[in-house]
Amino acid sequence: MMSVITIQVGQCGNQIGGQLFQTLIDDVNIKQSQTLVSPFKNEEYKEEVLNRFFTYDTTSSELPKARAVMVDMEPKVIAQTCANAQKSGKWLYPEKQQFCQQKGSGNNWAHGYCVHGPVAQENVMELVQREAEKCDNVSGFLSLLSLAGGTGSGVGAFISKCVRDEFPHAFILNQVVWPYHTGEVIVQNYNAVLTLSHLYRTADALVVMENDSLHKICSQLMNIKKISFKDINKVICHQLASFLQPAPLEKFPDFTIQNTLGEIMDHMVSHPDYKLLTVKNIPHMSEKSIEFSTFQWHGLLKHLRQMLIAGASMEEGIDWQIQVGTETPRGSTSHYRSLANLLILRGKEVNTADTSAFTDPNIYTPWMPTGGTLLQGRQPRSFYQYEKSAVLLSNSRSTIGPLNTMIGKAWNMFSSRAYVHQYTKHGLAEEDFVDSFVTLEQVISNYSKL
Repeated sequence: MMSVITIQVGQCGNQIGGQLFQTLIDDVNIKQSQTLVSPFKNEEYKEEVLNRFFTYDTTSSELPKARAVMVDMEPKVIAQTCANAQKSGKWLYPEKQQFCQQKGSGNNWAHGYCVHGPVAQENVMELVQREAEKCDNVSGFLSLLSLAGGTGSGVGAFISKCVRDEFPHAFILNQVVWPYHTGEVIVQNYNAVLTLSHLYRTADALVVMENDSLHKICSQLMNIKKISFKDINKVICHQLASFLQPAPLEKFPDFTIQNTLGEIMDHMVSHPDYKLLTVKNIPHMSEKSIEFSTFQWHGLLKHLRQMLIAGASMEEGIDWQIQVGTETPRGSTSHYRSLANLLILRGKEVNTADTSAFTDPNIYTPWMPTGGTLLQGRQPRSFYQYEKSAVLLSNSRSTIGPLNTMIGKAWNMFSSRAYVHQYTKHGLAEEDFVDSFVTLEQVISNYSKL
């Protein structure tokens, strides 16, 4: 069994981690009648989930314990997250797998990376090692953090570097949350530029999610009136779980493999210059609406494909004018070209769904071999009460718009040296800023050429 160790850093990372394990457990515990598979098949699925993300003993009555390491510079959020897990009565966090101090990083990346990170290094890596020793086989690490703050971004980037040094052959998938454009923190663009550039050097891939898009999904698809971070975290975890939960992948004709972290990374990141991934899944709706809705695979996949080529984050408000193969006056393509895609269908009649539209060579960059573009999986077991659902993990050009905006804002501040002294006093040099800008400009340049 290939296990995934989750590393939760900072307030955002710990809250998302808590919600992710809850989503995984809730999915496992849906009624047998909703699973659409036999009790034996459902039991197999359940066992796979528990072995992948939790440690548990089938012979004892103890609750499953999350394979997780929790890190924050303030104790409050970790205590709250652990208490919520216990309150669920379905799972727990392991004892003594938490590291926290009494003072936060004050939204300052340098304070997290240069001060808190090195102080925490020995203790945190001991916790990671201890968690790894509980696994028969480590598939990789899932690291959860925000880009905007100080602890999640600064300490998170530092810990990712330490994990890479300690486990040079393990897969590291970072899930990062892009801040609101209007901003929660004045220096969020600095923090985001520094975090992304450092993670780009250490992680195998980064799953990027934008708060603005997640907010739209909550208001327009879930019909939530007063949107909280908890609502946004639920959407994030729904998207993560929809490709992380077990599903057989068709590697070759008549040959399937499990969707382990390694297999996903291997397919999605075939070139080290292209590491930014986005997740699109369909349908998205409030629990009340699910029971009154029916879907056809043809309709779901038609929308999902258009979301891919138009760079849309949800099925509402897609630009249907954009077509594959249409060129702009300058000769570049108007659709978002992909390097690789992973498509997983779950639920009823998955084997009847026609996915040939996703194999269209025009969707992909011309230099990718045909066999390396689309990997697909079909899982007859339903996901989270949805009779039919599909998820698309995509390595495409769609990430460079928000990245460009963010770099522009950060560079405007940096060119007038605004707030730079707050970073240099903790040991970060101005050259480090410049290196980060150069790294990300190169990323944009690479993706623009797809």
